Amino acid sequence: MANDNEERLAVYLDFENVAIGARDLGATFTMAPLLDALAERGRIILRRAYADWNLFNEHRRGLVDANVELIEIPQRSDSVRKNAADIKMAVDAMELALGRDFISTFVLVSGDSDFTPLVSKLRELDRRVIGVGLKGSTSKMLPPACDEFIFYDRLEAVQTLIQANKRGKSAGKPKKKTDSSGSHKKTTAGRRDDLTELIRLTTRTLSGLQRSATGPVYGSNLKRAMLRKDPTFNEADYGFRAFRDFLEHLEKDGHVALRQGAAQGDPEVDHPSAEATGEDDAFKLLRETVIELMDRDGGDPPLSGLKDVMRKKHDNFSEKDYGYSGFLQFCKAAAAKKFVELEWDEDEQDWFLFVEGDEKAA
Repeated sequence: MANDNEERLAVYLDFENVAIGARDLGATFTMAPLLDALAERGRIILRRAYADWNLFNEHRRGLVDANVELIEIPQRSDSVRKNAADIKMAVDAMELALGRDFISTFVLVSGDSDFTPLVSKLRELDRRVIGVGLKGSTSKMLPPACDEFIFYDRLEAVQTLIQANKRGKSAGKPKKKTDSSGSHKKTTAGRRDDLTELIRLTTRTLSGLQRSATGPVYGSNLKRAMLRKDPTFNEADYGFRAFRDFLEHLEKDGHVALRQGAAQGDPEVDHPSAEATGEDDAFKLLRETVIELMDRDGGDPPLSGLKDVMRKKHDNFSEKDYGYSGFLQFCKAAAAKKFVELEWDEDEQDWFLFVEGDEKAA
């Protein structure tokens, strides 16, 4: 049975609004970054997208693969149906709110101010409302009306894609390492890599839960969020008898910190101190790399390509080892702790890092 304490989400997409907004930014709207963010907030019960799908035929496969129900709203040439999708979406949302008490949160994916009355009615029915839209095309009226508002183009994965498209670069896939010494070592390395990715998923999910929660994160909540991101996850596949054993393994290796929770066997989970994780050492590596590039090139290095330079200095570096969802977030954290400075360049459409002259000498 579903846990009574977890949020149950219904997601409604005004697809034309967000698809065109993403296209204007040079990106293609995809569900994966949004679903990843929503998985940290609750269990998604329903996913519906409304549009004339003849106009967005190239998006069909991706949405179907993401288990989104496509609601057809045809645009007839002999009549004006501009608000047909909005009306259908609002009616369906209200019908669900009145008929399904267990739906606790409605996610409205649109930047259109026409949905503000719907938001108000849902909140009158004691439903939490999360809005999703693009920064440049979202009405100023909509975000304040919601309990929470997510700017799609500020999600880490989407920002990376937009920057790559604007700079005319495509992200290359990392090359797989080969081992010529035998299949047994290949299998062992594969298991080790899988566990590393699992640890990164755990710390990343923990960070997301801490951002959206108002209290401590418990082991049971963390596992449910991980299962929402990867329904195939099972700690037994990695040799752990229970999720608590897995967490204790992570604590021993310095990836998480555990404290006794309110319920026996369900500990509070937190990130360990920066000293324990070596996070400050990673920030120092970033700082050293930025200074070297400034001296070599005579200018401030851009964010694009900086991670590859750091990996040449330390081939095991990954910001995900410290609970960050992306390299930009890692750099922002380093800037907040004064290891580096970070500025956005509108002309270059990229972030640039630097260290001031006096600070370099220190």
